Amino acid sequence: MTSPGIAVVWFKRDLRVFDHVPLFEASRHSAVLPLYVYEPELLRAPDCATQHVAFINECLEDLGQALAGRGTSLLILHGEITSALQRVHEQFGHFTLYSHEETGNAISYARDRRVADWCRTQGLRWKEYPSNGVVRRLESRDNWASQWMQRMRAPVLNAPDFLRSTGKTLSPSGIMTPRQLGLDGPDKPLRQRGGRRVASKQVKEFFSQHLADYRYAMSSPLTAETACSRLSPYLAYGVLSVRELMHKIWKTREQLQALPETVRPSGTLASLKSFESRLHWHCHFIQKLESEPDIEMRNVHRGFDGLREPHFNRDYFERWCAGETGFPLIDACMKMLAQTGWINFRMRAMLISFSSYQLWNHWREPALHLAREFLDYEPGIHYSQIQMQSGVTGINTLRIYNPVKQAQDQDPKGIFVRRWLPELKRVPDEFIFEPATMPLDLQKELKFLIGPDYPEPIVDHLTSAKLARELLWSMRRDPKMRAEARQVFVKHGSRNPMREGRSRSAAKSSADKPAEPQPQLPLALD
Repeated sequence: MTSPGIAVVWFKRDLRVFDHVPLFEASRHSAVLPLYVYEPELLRAPDCATQHVAFINECLEDLGQALAGRGTSLLILHGEITSALQRVHEQFGHFTLYSHEETGNAISYARDRRVADWCRTQGLRWKEYPSNGVVRRLESRDNWASQWMQRMRAPVLNAPDFLRSTGKTLSPSGIMTPRQLGLDGPDKPLRQRGGRRVASKQVKEFFSQHLADYRYAMSSPLTAETACSRLSPYLAYGVLSVRELMHKIWKTREQLQALPETVRPSGTLASLKSFESRLHWHCHFIQKLESEPDIEMRNVHRGFDGLREPHFNRDYFERWCAGETGFPLIDACMKMLAQTGWINFRMRAMLISFSSYQLWNHWREPALHLAREFLDYEPGIHYSQIQMQSGVTGINTLRIYNPVKQAQDQDPKGIFVRRWLPELKRVPDEFIFEPATMPLDLQKELKFLIGPDYPEPIVDHLTSAKLARELLWSMRRDPKMRAEARQVFVKHGSRNPMREGRSRSAAKSSADKPAEPQPQLPLALD
């Protein structure tokens, strides 16, 4: 049944035509106007970078072509969102606004409230639909997992066709370059490219070529680049939906289980289980920001307020950002991020752990730096995970990574380190992860000197980690800290039946036994 009037579909971080509920519902109208708006306040935000806009532009090109092939055109504007909607209103008259709910940063949250006020003032209806498995106005975590599964089990929607376009015109801004939008920083030369076609190719490649290696090869930076799904940026910008991937997992599992065990590729079923779990955790962490938007700015557990903030060391921070800490694995990861916008989950966790424990810096500025560095930056996952890795949630165990041991375990021959730190190519294997321990006469012989050619270690990592561990565990044992940790668990703790699901009674766990299991997962889905 066709609905009268014009529907305006506002695209945000949902740049696709398949499994797009607002677009599907809007297609019932007699005319549909798809709209994307470059918003200056989001572009000026400290978590935005050139690579993000370049990736979005590639997605918009694909999205525009997909919409045109189905009977309508994507209108791209530039400006404050309510001003853009006002222009649409003046040109096209009364319309119904359709969009997904968004769990973004504080700026997008305030923006959405302005849009709601504007729609009420204009007498326009705004229909918002849930995004993936995130539940708005969630009353209790106890039934979140079942609600998530219910959404995932719903059919994947086909891309709709449209009866006609609006028939009117509005001067568009069109796709604008990052420089035109005021972003002067460089794009990342080795980042992934955006768009549905690239994403679909990546899905096919992962499931057909890399699935068997996923579970066992995703931790090492040597193998993760190809073993991981590499779908995180396409999920972050909604080029793919979580539901699409869940249905792909279930279909693939059925196909594999139908094969005789003797011919079934080894490791594929275990990898599917791991990947499915990460899709669940993907939404679980975004739900935390949805339920408590303030965690972008402040500690989840307020008992940790003031712990690191007064001690922020700007020099440490800048050397950490630049990959000049004197710890080769830390520095190599930062160099890779600078070129690619991606690093695997264990290395992300290690970077934050090192910043928070060994350098004792508060997490907020490092979080913003990594937000700009990660192509797959997803605010809900980002801030929830960074706080978890910084030890300020009160419900997760402390995970303090030893950067030397991690290098020995994950890159035993120094291949990854030498790839991203070519200045270390002459350093022998026995010194590759602690080059400052190399005897001076050997340094001179190799024409490689600590200081001029590679920095001294920024801190004594064993001593600083020990001090951090002792202080934080002593704080967590305090009865008042434990009482607040129980409240944090009630609001944010996992009741995930797919893994170590815990009931509400788990909130009574002591500070020494975390109430929420700490998954080995990425800051955004790998």
